[in-house]
Amino acid sequence: MLFSYRNGKNKNRGKLDIVREMLSIASVKVRKTRIMYQANLSFVQVERYLQSLLESGLVESFDGAFYLITPKGKEFLQIHAEYLTRVRRLGEEAAETEKSRLQLEGMCVNNKKHFEQSVR
Repeated sequence: MLFSYRNGKNKNRGKLDIVREMLSIASVKVRKTRIMYQANLSFVQVERYLQSLLESGLVESFDGAFYLITPKGKEFLQIHAEYLTRVRRLGEEAAETEKSRLQLEGMCVNNKKHFEQSVR
């Protein structure tokens, strides 16, 4: 399936990022070439993604030449924005948790002799 989320360490855009960008571009009636250039996609990629977006009802085609986001596509953009907010928040929480874990481990290492004596 075309829709998945990328690993945060990957520098390439994930499929959801590409879909979000294409839908944003199609917020006004646009031709396929405008989507291709603004989203920085090859012809083959834009064809594949547009077919999927059309089948999913996220965009509609006019005269086979123009594309426009649908209400379902607008809902996708809203949910995607909320999703990114949650992902960022979880990332921040994970970083804070890791910081606390390292602090706790450091406390054990600094008091290693006391820790070893109390375990015996």
